[in-house]
Amino acid sequence: MKKLVLILLVLGAFACTQEKGYKIEVNLEGAEGTIVLQKRGDGKLVTVDSADFVDNIAVLEGEVTIPEDYFLSIKDTRNRLVLFVENAEVKITGKVDSMATANVEGSETHGEFKTIQDKLNEMQDEYMGIYRMAQEANAAGDTTKSKELMEKVQAMYEVSGQYIEDYIANNPASYVTPFFLRQISFGKSVEQLDSILVALDPKLDASATIVQLKERVEKLKKVAVGQIALDFTQNDTEGNPVKLSEIYSANEYTLVDFWAAWCGPCRRENPNIVAVYNDYKDKGFTVFGVSLDNKKEDWLKAIEDDGLPWKQVSDLKGWKNEAAQLYAINSIPSSLLVDKTGKIIAKNLREEALREKIAELLD
Repeated sequence: MKKLVLILLVLGAFACTQEKGYKIEVNLEGAEGTIVLQKRGDGKLVTVDSADFVDNIAVLEGEVTIPEDYFLSIKDTRNRLVLFVENAEVKITGKVDSMATANVEGSETHGEFKTIQDKLNEMQDEYMGIYRMAQEANAAGDTTKSKELMEKVQAMYEVSGQYIEDYIANNPASYVTPFFLRQISFGKSVEQLDSILVALDPKLDASATIVQLKERVEKLKKVAVGQIALDFTQNDTEGNPVKLSEIYSANEYTLVDFWAAWCGPCRRENPNIVAVYNDYKDKGFTVFGVSLDNKKEDWLKAIEDDGLPWKQVSDLKGWKNEAAQLYAINSIPSSLLVDKTGKIIAKNLREEALREKIAELLD
């Protein structure tokens, strides 16, 4: 009897292991080489599983804690499929040259994701079609029609955004929710994002995306309007260390401008900042540039080309710029306006909004 119980326990444990794991069979016409399963991690994709193709078929086996989004691709190629991996038997079929649209069977979570994504793709196809019509009208000189069409595009774009927000609000326990929340998080204030996160089912706390977003919220709270700017030191164009507090304490108001030579929107905004700087530099306004460049020569050339006369610093680490990380910067141009004490009084003032605020403070 004891032996029988032991055998049953062993078999039971084996059965549980099989049920808990995932098995992904990838069958792609024309496939060869290695299939890789990757996940976002620290600003890059990290391979978590791989398998070689034999007669167009590769099989991945493992285990995940919760269903989450991964990327499936053939090694050293760019064509990839967004795949929600859960502990289930999944079959993927398609062609190697159209992997992004391969058919996925066996994953309820992926099925839920596909339903939402298909609807969003349908919306996008519709408003992008109207966008192209607007471009054609503009090229033909019909600016009135182009403007009307662009207003329609904007309205439809906002509808698609609301569709995502409604889905998140109505599905706080869905394992798909973190994926779509990440997409809209960059446009949310810290208060809005915090409110959304608090409303989610606690089981999603195990999601890597939710962990990252909560960390981002905590960072943003420390650099919100009303807080004292976090100090940092980086080297200027000549290699000399410059401290943020040394800059703002010597001026009435300082615009801390996160930008880069490779950033088109940043370069288009630069003339506006230069104009405001020239008009108010004698009244106590200055700018402190923080570059997210990797190449010093590009950074220096952009400073010269755009005629930026204020102090510039960078650690030349690109998106991993330590000051940008400190301030949870995930898009540029991005800026904060601080007073002489370092208190943050406004964020992301652009175009006329910057001039209006500085005029209000110094005129």
